Amino acid sequence: MKRFLPISTFLAITALSAVFSAERPNIIMIMADDLGYECIGANGSEMYSTPHLDELAAGGMRFLHAHAQPICTPSRVQIMTGKYNNRNYVKFGILDPKETTFGHAMKDAGYQTYIAGKWQLEGGFEGPVQFGFEKYCLWQLTRRPSRYPNPGLEINGEEKDFKNGEFGPDIVTDHINQFLETRDESKPFFVYYPMILPHWPFVPTPDSNDWDPTLWRDKESEPGGFRDQTYWADDVAYTDKMVGKIVAKLEELNLREDTLVIFTGDNGTATQITSQFKGDTYPGGKGSTKDSGTHVPFIANWPGTIEAGSESRELVDFSDLFPTFVELAGVGEEKIASYDLDGVSLTPTLTGEGERDKPYIYCWYHRDGDRKKASEHVRDQRYKLYSDGRFYDLESDFHEKRSLADSAEGKAAERLQQLRAAMEKHRKVTLAADPVQAKRREGMTRKALQKKKKEKKAG
Repeated sequence: MKRFLPISTFLAITALSAVFSAERPNIIMIMADDLGYECIGANGSEMYSTPHLDELAAGGMRFLHAHAQPICTPSRVQIMTGKYNNRNYVKFGILDPKETTFGHAMKDAGYQTYIAGKWQLEGGFEGPVQFGFEKYCLWQLTRRPSRYPNPGLEINGEEKDFKNGEFGPDIVTDHINQFLETRDESKPFFVYYPMILPHWPFVPTPDSNDWDPTLWRDKESEPGGFRDQTYWADDVAYTDKMVGKIVAKLEELNLREDTLVIFTGDNGTATQITSQFKGDTYPGGKGSTKDSGTHVPFIANWPGTIEAGSESRELVDFSDLFPTFVELAGVGEEKIASYDLDGVSLTPTLTGEGERDKPYIYCWYHRDGDRKKASEHVRDQRYKLYSDGRFYDLESDFHEKRSLADSAEGKAAERLQQLRAAMEKHRKVTLAADPVQAKRREGMTRKALQKKKKEKKAG
């Protein structure tokens, strides 16, 4: 026999559910590809036009000390899993299928989940779905055709080619906006946009004077070249334009005050690029553990909640996003603890309520996951200590040329001891993880070689 709740109880539960949903923000996480801190006007760039990002910063919070990993896959793995690379990074171009991502967590919390942009993490058509995203529009999921003019994309389980002068970033951004228009309005949404732009090839955009809608129309794979600085400023401007399109759609749909928008970059700018920044020449440092390789723009905008025009000196790394999102989604402390995250939620900083405790950032890095060759460091806003003992004052030695490990005095000496204690803590974790991750890496490498042999034999 079925039992029904009294109508008064049902209405009360429905009302509470509606209030809870209303308090949980929609979230759009945008991560540009190869865009360093120095490329944003709001940060002090003297070369590039970024009016939409500047406006986003003026209406929200700009972080001065946010750091990614030195290159793309390590950053993608860290931001999606909330864990430092020493515990779960296998090798370039792969996200371990065993990992739990913020896609899983937000879906479990009742959010609609959507991902668009650059994938580069293997897994085939089912990869994004298996990592918690209900729908997707991605580049480099099953192949590597053009990403810019006349692109090839994977959209919800299908390879689709565009050969009529379309531009990849426009298609991807438009799919995000289409998702926003057709979403289930009874649920909050979580959109992850790992952008295609402005990573090389640095090509003319539809806004460039010499835009060529026929470029690469007959190509099945992405050609090489286009790695000089000629079109870099155009590509940065188009990156900004794509962000503006999404914000405009949120405004059109009356979703701005209900939506937290975060913008960052996955690593420093490509080494082929040199910028003018705060009166000085700033070379791109992608792939380096120095500031030019890890310091990225980080802007958080949530009208009515985040103070407009504010700046934060809080330390941020990519492990912090997962815990931030699940806390804002109303996930309980016990469930959050079960994710075993390394990051520290930014919620207190964003809302101005409570205090956040993150005295340093940790980085484990090797592009290909070689456990014996990895670089490790811990740092705060000023000082940085590597696992091999090198210690730098980044305010006076940005390029890390003079180690102070044997000559630190006063505040520097005090901070050196604190960072040594932090490094010791993470080194223990690394040593415990080394054999486990090395075995995972060996297994995945072997599977990849076997797959290539089968494909070669079949071909």
